[in-house]
Amino acid sequence: MTEPQWVPTADDIAGARITDFANFIQREIGLELPDYPSLWQWSVENLDNFWTAVWEYFDIQSPDPGPALETTEMPGATWFPEARLNYVDQVVRNARADRPAVVHVEEDGSTVEVSWAELLRQVGALAATLRNLGVEPGDRVVAYLPNLPEAVVAFLATASLGAVWSACGQDYTAKAALTRLGQLDPTVLIAADGYHFNGKTHDKRGEVEELQEGLPTLRATVLVSNLGTTLEHAQDWADAIAGEHELSTKALPFDHPLWVVFSSGTTGLPKGIVHGHGGVLLEHLKAIALHSDLGRDDTFFWYTSPSWMMWNFQVAGLLVGSTIVTYSGCPTYPQPDSLWGIASRMRATVFGTSPGYVLACAKAGAVPKTDHDLSALRTVGITGSTLPPSSALWLRDNVGETVPVASISGGTDVVSAFIGGVRTVPVWPGELSVPFLGVALDAFDENGKTVIGEVGELVITQPMPSMPIRFWNDPDGHRYHDAYFDTYPGVWRHGDWITITDHGSVIVHGRSDSTLNRNGIRMGSADIYQAVERLPEISEALVIGAERPDGGYWMPLFVVLAPGAELDDDLIGRIKSAIRDEASPRHVPDDIIAAPGVPHTRTGKKLEVPIKRIFQGGDAARVVDRSAVDAPELIDWYAAEGAQRISARN
Repeated sequence: MTEPQWVPTADDIAGARITDFANFIQREIGLELPDYPSLWQWSVENLDNFWTAVWEYFDIQSPDPGPALETTEMPGATWFPEARLNYVDQVVRNARADRPAVVHVEEDGSTVEVSWAELLRQVGALAATLRNLGVEPGDRVVAYLPNLPEAVVAFLATASLGAVWSACGQDYTAKAALTRLGQLDPTVLIAADGYHFNGKTHDKRGEVEELQEGLPTLRATVLVSNLGTTLEHAQDWADAIAGEHELSTKALPFDHPLWVVFSSGTTGLPKGIVHGHGGVLLEHLKAIALHSDLGRDDTFFWYTSPSWMMWNFQVAGLLVGSTIVTYSGCPTYPQPDSLWGIASRMRATVFGTSPGYVLACAKAGAVPKTDHDLSALRTVGITGSTLPPSSALWLRDNVGETVPVASISGGTDVVSAFIGGVRTVPVWPGELSVPFLGVALDAFDENGKTVIGEVGELVITQPMPSMPIRFWNDPDGHRYHDAYFDTYPGVWRHGDWITITDHGSVIVHGRSDSTLNRNGIRMGSADIYQAVERLPEISEALVIGAERPDGGYWMPLFVVLAPGAELDDDLIGRIKSAIRDEASPRHVPDDIIAAPGVPHTRTGKKLEVPIKRIFQGGDAARVVDRSAVDAPELIDWYAAEGAQRISARN
């Protein structure tokens, strides 16, 4: 077994919020749970008692909520059937005068602070505006916004009324936003005139007008003048939040819709995933406080966008009184380590980013602990894809040995994590430390049997409160059922390959639907990337395994070369050696091909499955929605390459 890269001290354990939670259980229930494994085991074997304890620990206000878990079927579990609550109430209860609620940072380094009092004043005023526009519980309010404080205000105002929130960042085109938001028949659109990114100004008023035309159910548009411009047929944000209006919240059933978040939608119409007030509130309090160890003295900065569920996750910092940081600029402007500079200036205690950004910083030679004051930083969070061991060790050496790396894995589906870190457990390079509390995680083989120490399907065998209420426009629930429950009846299959280690950590190998299956030996693509992307000549890589009609199997590796690098025989040999030595000799690629880039979803996931289908003869226009891709022009290159390969084969 590899050595941990970080081990908690006695002070870490004693001061952790999860330790306080365990002490609460001992006081209230009389149950001593001396370590994380025993606490987790109790949490998944006693779901009713565990979630009741979470409810009571965070003092959630509601009339008698009834049993925590009335029915346990999946899908269809019923949580807290008598509860009446509102997500926003928990934010209001944590308001304070001694720290800002939100700090916004611009690319030029300028900042804007929003106090708790001002945040709640704006929420109350905007809620009154929405109410005057006829917005009622269940109506949809949608947003086309960068990551600004106004997005936070708009979400909270919407939720306070019992209306349903949904958002797209302005990195989406109007067409892509309409593919998502147009499904909801929204009543109000809240949009910005544009944003600043990579030193440039992006005027989005044309896209806003396209949205107005494409959303016939709109009663009004509210425009955030981020660039100082105006738009005809739109109410100005400043007017919409003017005046003093008491913030009152609508008491709602536990499963009343809070928001609709959308799947990436690269291979079909994006799925609208509906989550409820109560499920999100419970899950986020657990994840933010007990796993991320956030509280009233913390500053929470995660580089994200309103298009991505991590934006929803960061807003949850307000539920525990933390200050959250919003930033809509480029992560590498004006220099590769710009996000570390923001984390330093904001005195962030928890900073979240992606494996891709960590790798970019490593290749740029950045040394954040030397170049920035990171003395306030207690945790680095990582999500979006698998963090290789080499990048985890780079963080240890270049950010700080005393700063744990909390890599998390979950998704839009539950708007949270299944697996991640906790302050009381060691961190191993390339491994996620623990299954989250209340998450009955397992690894199944193809026969539905548990496997330890070998690759299996990530499954959840007991319900979670933040599992979707339903999919939008799925009246009989068949799309929801087919998405998660068609492989193992009554068990959630997430679509990831994982290995549960003998010391309880979890290794995520990548999506199981893009598994590399060579001669019956299965491997996740992440294992290949970890080996290849360490090479300085390789900026990024994409691997697929394409089954051929004749029963053959073709496994190419596409590599994006660093500036000045050449894909010569020497580099090809070193790529193959790296895969052979660090991943698997059975998964050395058949071909290594230089590519101009790797296409991703808007949330940063490589398009392995669509590219695989293109190379199997699929029509690129049918297998991938270009509007959901960060660099759609790359699809043309892969389509041409695929056509050439298929022609040569035939």
